[in-house]
Amino acid sequence: MSRGSARPTSRDVARAAGVSQAAVSLVLGDKWRGRVSEPTARRVREAADALGYRPNLAARNLRLGRTRTVLLVVPALTTEFFAGVYTGAARVAAEHGFGVVLYPSPEGVGPARDPFASASAALDGVIASSMAADALTDIRGDQLPLVMLDSDPEGSLGAATVNLDIADGIRQVTEHLLALGHRRFLHLAADVPSWTFEVRARELAARLSAVPGTTLATARAAISIEDALGAAEAALARPGPRPTAVVCDDDKLAAGVYKAARRARLRVPDDLSVTGLDDLGLATAIDPELTTVRLDAELFGERGMRALLAVLEGGTPEAGDIPVALVTRCSTAPPPPDGPAPVPG
Repeated sequence: MSRGSARPTSRDVARAAGVSQAAVSLVLGDKWRGRVSEPTARRVREAADALGYRPNLAARNLRLGRTRTVLLVVPALTTEFFAGVYTGAARVAAEHGFGVVLYPSPEGVGPARDPFASASAALDGVIASSMAADALTDIRGDQLPLVMLDSDPEGSLGAATVNLDIADGIRQVTEHLLALGHRRFLHLAADVPSWTFEVRARELAARLSAVPGTTLATARAAISIEDALGAAEAALARPGPRPTAVVCDDDKLAAGVYKAARRARLRVPDDLSVTGLDDLGLATAIDPELTTVRLDAELFGERGMRALLAVLEGGTPEAGDIPVALVTRCSTAPPPPDGPAPVPG
């Protein structure tokens, strides 16, 4: 085309590639497999690149009734975990011509104001963390194709759920501490009404109840270092034998336990073993480095986006929870000498 002429059209691409406009639409809309040959598809892409052709997304979306925009609803961004979820979701979305709008609930957990005049008109679908599920009502996200993250598959609002294998993470933590010889446990639980934290408490209690001679106390704190510090200080000062291991629902809670232990003149891990969950950057910034469960936030976001795309296309999302892994560092060790001995293997 000559300089200064109008932007190239699909008709120009079709003429250059020697194919029909329908074939151009199929190839550039990524719907050509089984309908157009591979050499033809390659020829169309090469012609489009040579001409500098870009599809008119606005017109195509108007025809399809889609905005190709997805809303990702998360709690307030207090850790990098949900930033990783967004990164993974956005990467998969971009591969399919979608954009992702990140919407942190202003109150962290609870109702949120509608970010759009009409969410149903502005969005194709929603991915939401169960920690921010209440926000869905106000933004009318529950009236759109919906995928829930960290949500009870039996009672989910969504058309699909994507979960990390949190129960297995707690199992790995528990087996690690029991093998070291710990029998007196404190669970520093996140004070958040969410299915994922219910799973952690339930699994920990079930695992420990199966081992004779174990005790489990519970303290609750909001997910912040300062709240964890206060809750852990109070728990460690309770009358009776002190716990030798603290299982925390989150790495930030574990950092609060470190501060509480220091104030009580306890050494981690000599006097008190501490575990977290997430494997945030914080886990290797504190001293000693934290034994924790690594959650792949980006893979979590990728799976959530792939599940939503499957729902939008009328397909079946990938089944199965995302595996997690215990990362053993320096915050766990056998209990002090007055504690019980490890069970022989």
